Amino acid sequence: MKCMFHVIDGRDKVMAMNHVRSVKGIIVSKEAIGVICQRTYSAGKAKKGSKGSAASDAPKASILSKEVKSTTVVGANILKDGADPKILADSEYPDWLWHLLDKCPALSELRRKNVETLPYEDLKRFVKLDNRARIKENNSIKAKN
Repeated sequence: MKCMFHVIDGRDKVMAMNHVRSVKGIIVSKEAIGVICQRTYSAGKAKKGSKGSAASDAPKASILSKEVKSTTVVGANILKDGADPKILADSEYPDWLWHLLDKCPALSELRRKNVETLPYEDLKRFVKLDNRARIKENNSIKAKN
């Protein structure tokens, strides 16, 4: 890569050289990322008769028994010395847990409703989403100016 520039004084030359170095660094890092991110394939040959065999397509049997799977949350342990937590009865869990996946109304839906009759949680969500929308609108207006 060649850079053409007119040298007025030493500072311009230094700036140009720094620019060339930074561009080289970007090119080298892109090539490295390309090498890292390339998908590789096995070089080994397939065995005769293995094409489409049912044995290779079948899922492997789990080493955990059905009793362990039905009484514990397998893979939920985050501690080095801990054990997977046991599954409890539904009454043992807090009430808020069962509402985590409930759908919350969107801002457009909340705007169509009467603000005076909204429940507290919906009103709180409306104020939060409305403030966020106004901030985004003000930021976009400032960016245009």
